[in-house]
Amino acid sequence: MNIQLSYSIRYLSSIPGYPFDMVRFLFRTMKRLLSLLILLFIGLWALLLYVRYPNPVQVYKVGFAQPSQTAYLLPARDIPAASLPSPLQFDSKKEVLPSTVTWYGEAITFQQFLDKTATNAFLILRNGKVTYEWYRSGISHDQRLPSYSVAKTIVSILAGQLIAEGKLKESDRLVDFYPELKTGTDFDKITLQQLLDMQSGIDVPDNYPTGPSGWGSPIAQMYATTDMNYFLKGHRKMLFEPGSKGDYRSIDTQYVGMILRKVTGKDIATLAQERIWEPIGAEYLATWSLDKKGGIEKAFCCFNAAARDYAKLGLLIKNQGKSGSIQVIPQAWMKRFSTSIEELDGWGYSAFMWHPYTHVDMMLGLHEQIVYTDHKTGTIIVKLSDNLKDDENETVAVLKALTY
Repeated sequence: MNIQLSYSIRYLSSIPGYPFDMVRFLFRTMKRLLSLLILLFIGLWALLLYVRYPNPVQVYKVGFAQPSQTAYLLPARDIPAASLPSPLQFDSKKEVLPSTVTWYGEAITFQQFLDKTATNAFLILRNGKVTYEWYRSGISHDQRLPSYSVAKTIVSILAGQLIAEGKLKESDRLVDFYPELKTGTDFDKITLQQLLDMQSGIDVPDNYPTGPSGWGSPIAQMYATTDMNYFLKGHRKMLFEPGSKGDYRSIDTQYVGMILRKVTGKDIATLAQERIWEPIGAEYLATWSLDKKGGIEKAFCCFNAAARDYAKLGLLIKNQGKSGSIQVIPQAWMKRFSTSIEELDGWGYSAFMWHPYTHVDMMLGLHEQIVYTDHKTGTIIVKLSDNLKDDENETVAVLKALTY
C-alpha cells in the first residue's frame, strides 16, 4: 500500500501545474455551485412572493415549528388585557385527579395521557373555581398559546352579537357585502347561516398537510398567505350546493370574519377586545395572527391567548353568556350555538360550536386546543396541546370521564 501511495504522489507531482490547477478547479466549481444556490434561492423567493407566500426563511420557520410556537412567528394584532382584569378564583385545595384514565382501551396514568397528547396546559374548573392547573416545563400561566379553530367560536360570538343588534341577519348573502366576489354560480347564493354552519360548499376542504409535500394544498395556502383577499378571490369554486349538507371547512369562518369587518368597519381583533376580552375581564394580552403586518386577521384559526383566559371563555359559556351582570353572548345566540343542527365528523355542530355529548359545548382547534364546558356538572376543562396525532375522540372521552 505504501508503494501505491508513493507512486500516486509521484504521478500527481509530474502533472504540470499540480497542485495549483486542482485548487483553481475546486474553487471554480464551488463558486459555480454557490452561484447556482443563490439563483435558486432568489427564484424560490420570487415564486413565493408571486403566490403570496411568506419568504423562504419564514416558511421554513412556521412549517417546521411546534404548533405552540406559531403564536410568536406570525404577524399579529394585539388584543390588550381588560382595563379591569378579573383573575380566576382558585379552590383552596388542588384537586387530586384519578390515578389512571382509559386510553385506547388501556389504563394509563394521567401524566402519561398528558405526555402522549403533547399537552402544554391543562386546567379544570368546578363551580367556577380552578381546582387543577398544570403546565408543561417551559410553559408559563401567562404565555400565549394558539387556539387554532377555537378562534371560530370567538367569531361566532361576535356574529351573534351583531345579529342581536340587528346589524346582521343569518339570511344575508355573502355577496351582499362583497359584490365584487360574484361569480354567477352557486357561490352567489351562500348565506351567513350557511357559513356559520359549515354548509357553504366552497371547494377548500380542511385536509391539513402532514409535511412539506402538502404545503401547496388550499387550506395550507390560506394559512400561509400574505394576501387573504387574493386567496379568497382565487378560491370560489363550488363543491356542492350551499345548504345541501354540512362539510367542515375553515374558509367559511374566514368569510364570516370578513363580513364582520365590512359591517362594523373594525378589524376583528378590535371587536374581540371591545366585545369579549374587556367584559370578561381578561387578565393577559392576546393576539390575532394576520396575513401580513397591518393586514387581515386569519379569522378561522389564529387567536392566541393564555390558558387562564381561555378558561374565562369556558366560564362565559357555562354562565349562559354572562360575565358578572353583563350579557356578553345574547341569550338567543347561546341557544343557537348550543343546539346541534347537524352532525360533522360524528359530533353535533352548530354555529362554530361542537357538541360531542349532550349538555356539552366544546370549542375545538387543531392539535387538541380544547375548551370543554359540561353544563350538567358545571365543569370546564382547558387543554392546549402540540398533539400531531388524530386522537381527538379518545381525548374527549378522557375529558368526559373527568366531568364528575
